[in-house]
Amino acid sequence: MTEVGNVAQSARERILNTAFRLFYAHGPRGVGVDTVIAESGVAKATLYKHFPRKDDLVLAYLDKVDQAWFGSLRAAARAAGGDPRAQLVGMFDALSTACRREGYHGCAFINTAAESPAGSDVHARTVEHKNVVRAWVTDLARRAGATDPDLLARQLTLLIDGGLSAGVLDADPTSPQAAKAAAQALVDAACAAA
Repeated sequence: MTEVGNVAQSARERILNTAFRLFYAHGPRGVGVDTVIAESGVAKATLYKHFPRKDDLVLAYLDKVDQAWFGSLRAAARAAGGDPRAQLVGMFDALSTACRREGYHGCAFINTAAESPAGSDVHARTVEHKNVVRAWVTDLARRAGATDPDLLARQLTLLIDGGLSAGVLDADPTSPQAAKAAAQALVDAACAAA
């Protein structure tokens, strides 16, 4: 890569990292492009070269959140061992880690969806993320022998979303453990015949 390519990559990453921090703390709607420009230390033309619309920057932010959060869910599931039943419960350890993080503000996808008009590219990206996570959980539920993998996946992903919200609303450090215990009960009931 040329020196110009490295500088462009560096500017893009600075913009995206700044947007990540600001959007997560204040919501994409609560942060103007001028604030991202000022805090990232780039020129306005540089931001618009990489992200022609604010929505392009918000979508890149959501992609970055997706990599981090979905990666955490999968890592927590893998850490629970090779049994899909254990993985379905183990993924809730990612919830515990997320809710304990300094500056935790809940689920970036739920927060962004709440301030985005239905039908917009940004709202569609939030829905896509939730659908991809649910499809992954459905596959785990199927491999775990759930009698109704789709239903179990919906129940578990609702429980995750509720746990992410509870982490902000009640700031109770035992909420993730309560969600994990509920997940265990759901998995045990759904996979009783397995």
